[in-house]
Amino acid sequence: METAADDTVTDGPDGAGTARSGGPRERPWATWPPRLPEAARPYLRPLLLYGVTKLVGLGVFAALLTYAGDFREKNPRFGGGAHWWDVLATWDGWWYLQVAEHGYHPSLVRLDSDGLFTVQQNSVAFFPLYPALIRMVSESTGLGLYGSGILVSVVSSFIAAAGIYAVISLLAGARAGTIAAGLFAVAPGAGVEWAVYSESLFVAIAAWACYAVMTRRWVAAGLLAFTAGLNRPTSAVLIGAVGLAALVTLARPESRREHGIRGPVYAMLVAPIGLLGYIAWVGWSTGEATAYFTLQREGWAHFFDYGAYTLDVLRNLTVGKGDYHFAFSTPDLLSLQLVLALPFLIALMLRKRPPLVLVAYTLASIITVLGTQQMFGNTMRYLLPAFPLLLAPAAALSRLKLPSLVVFFTTAALASGWYAHYVIFELGVP
Repeated sequence: METAADDTVTDGPDGAGTARSGGPRERPWATWPPRLPEAARPYLRPLLLYGVTKLVGLGVFAALLTYAGDFREKNPRFGGGAHWWDVLATWDGWWYLQVAEHGYHPSLVRLDSDGLFTVQQNSVAFFPLYPALIRMVSESTGLGLYGSGILVSVVSSFIAAAGIYAVISLLAGARAGTIAAGLFAVAPGAGVEWAVYSESLFVAIAAWACYAVMTRRWVAAGLLAFTAGLNRPTSAVLIGAVGLAALVTLARPESRREHGIRGPVYAMLVAPIGLLGYIAWVGWSTGEATAYFTLQREGWAHFFDYGAYTLDVLRNLTVGKGDYHFAFSTPDLLSLQLVLALPFLIALMLRKRPPLVLVAYTLASIITVLGTQQMFGNTMRYLLPAFPLLLAPAAALSRLKLPSLVVFFTTAALASGWYAHYVIFELGVP
């Protein structure tokens, strides 16, 4: 018995019929614009929330810069410029653009000084992935290096927000994941997300690497951790977290039987190659094996001191003094508040019982930041990659109704233009 199944006609929005068989179908005009792929649709809301919130914060930042006008009097390399947007490519941004334009010229030049800085600063302190992407985008699109740097950061920030949504939604639901993406836009230190800085790129890699581990995509996790090693020295915490998760998987017979051995072993072996390879190249190029660490310690005064500097800052701030290196009153006070909130945020995160990779990555990030001598006011920025701390706040906020969320994010977006942007770039040194 014949049926008419192969000749079924479906009606489009305009009522016109299109046959299912008999040659290639023509797409009716009514289907334009094309619909998003099914897998991409869940990401629309978190990315929209992230983008709108960031735009509001950036607008407030621009208004504050223009009102104060101080940037016009500063050196274009150190927080100044002819236009407000030039500020987004100063300080570390200047170094990244130098690498993108001129490449590296490794050297370790000793200074005739007994002060804090005894080695001349050199561009090899800045890892190659981000400036390489800037150069690639510039040459392929015709944009200048500045525009390419901003483009790479903005695109990376949306990929990071999508990764944060993916991770948090696995643990606390899609609504919490969406809110976490919005919180990433207004987090302390979020001003560098749309600047010529490598934070957005690193968070994008880290979030998706953690997601890959959580979903047992070991090859992807290993490759992402390898890539992170070419972007920032703090990738060591991500590499360690991926390696620890792989090791635990191999140690448990049930998980070893379920996921096999090759994937976790591959992730463990590949993850550290990028970081170790770059540090080894710097040592080989300068003729000193520990050149990178010497440059960080004696050229930028950044080194792991087991928290001695952080403790000194906390002692001074609690009694209203500024008797410590790199003192900037407003950023330091905001960073102090964040540090005081960390035990609470950590406890709330652990109550949610996140997977090992998130716990290891977050705790190692915090220990690294608080245990290192660096500008304390930038603690907000340095902790930005610790995105799993958003898990508990996002889960709590997800219980609010839409009007309350609108009020919260509107207020936070407006305020972030000051505390997350202006404070870092104009009242401190990002």
